[in-house]
Amino acid sequence: MLFELREVGLVRGGRRVLDSVDAEIPAGATAIVGPSGAGKSTLLRLLNRLADPDEGAIDFRGRPLDSYDPLALRREVSLVPQLPALLEGTVESNLEYAAGLAGKEEVDAGRCLGLAGLDPEFAGRDVSKLSVGEQQRAMLARALVQEPAVLLLDEPTAALDRAARDAIEATLARLREELEISLVLVSHDPEQARRLGEWVVRIEEGRVTDAGPLAEVLA
Repeated sequence: MLFELREVGLVRGGRRVLDSVDAEIPAGATAIVGPSGAGKSTLLRLLNRLADPDEGAIDFRGRPLDSYDPLALRREVSLVPQLPALLEGTVESNLEYAAGLAGKEEVDAGRCLGLAGLDPEFAGRDVSKLSVGEQQRAMLARALVQEPAVLLLDEPTAALDRAARDAIEATLARLREELEISLVLVSHDPEQARRLGEWVVRIEEGRVTDAGPLAEVLA
């Protein structure tokens, strides 16, 4: 099992965001689905220790998550946020920054961009001149520089039109095949979960209401 959550709870600003969450997330492609405000993004952030729960425990590959160094964990479990958050400069400088965080002296920018569905010539582009879809792909390439085992994707197509959404989804499906990387995807769209997921965790009002194979949960 990739992640296991037991009685996980979290309170923010006096509001209980997650309440006694029990869930298993296997290797492969998991979709976390539910309405806005259900706690999906908060749950995702717990998986690479961008936040820690107030209650309960989380294991990653059978080992307590809080025993991992956060920076080392984030190289193995990389989060791609909903809104692009690139640093000023070129796409390549962003990839080099990520490589430095991973202790890598060199980065194969062309390969990472290709995996993310961008032409290698994008390396020299100023990030401020990219479309939202191109920025999202550059964020994905930056995450791939660190060669993670798991990609956490927070509504990765929410700000995109249908054509860009379809292109990103095709890229993610190809990454699953080429790199055998695991995906944990937050989505408010059950149809996207059907297209990309194999396992589904449904969350409402901070509680897991159902979890299991896609065909069972989204029947």
